[in-house]
Amino acid sequence: MINTKNLNVFYNENKVLKDIQLEVIPGRITGIIGPNGAGKSTLIKAILNIVPHSGEILINGEVSKKQLKKIAYVEQKSDIDHTFPIKVKECVSLGTYTGLKLFQKLGAKEWSRVSEALQKVNLLDYENRQIGELSGGQFQRVLLARCLVQEADYIFLDEPFVGIDSISEKIIMDILQDLKHQGKTILIVHHDLSKVKEYFDDIIILNRELIAYGPINENFSQKNLKKAYGDNIFIGD
Repeated sequence: MINTKNLNVFYNENKVLKDIQLEVIPGRITGIIGPNGAGKSTLIKAILNIVPHSGEILINGEVSKKQLKKIAYVEQKSDIDHTFPIKVKECVSLGTYTGLKLFQKLGAKEWSRVSEALQKVNLLDYENRQIGELSGGQFQRVLLARCLVQEADYIFLDEPFVGIDSISEKIIMDILQDLKHQGKTILIVHHDLSKVKEYFDDIIILNRELIAYGPINENFSQKNLKKAYGDNIFIGD
């Protein structure tokens, strides 16, 4: 379980997140939505201890920095260098290093996990391609495969569906649903409001402050969306 209490995040003198109090329910897929600049990515980065923050963040009852190995994180594709000379299987293998000792080399067990993960995302035939040769959707699937080999309890994805094809999006969501049924807890920063009811069990609605949190059918409402996005927002039934 992830708990935040009085979580505040400042960038320079600007408060990006104010007094966020959450209790993320395990074994569910939770979407994080809000307008640009609402602090969606910042919330994930605070839990990961990437950005300075005040307040309390607990994972499984311990301070978050002691539990980071249990979290797999896929940042926005725009923050990743696609031109870096690395093969698909090598990129995926990076997820295995959290379970290895310092200077320990990958063995047959780790490479087997890499192959299994690539098979799940339908990219085993691409294992020797350079990541720069992939489409946006294929590369996002590679990043998810890297999460799979990490075997983490928590999976954080920041805008995973931006700029990808519908086939890749379906493959990713099917895998995430399967991971949920295995008891994994998944947080997704998301922008397409039309897919929220289909994709998520719970929703976090932010605009620097917490507007609403909880089950979709109780919190994904016109009232809460207007609080976050303003009066011009519209989402059909």
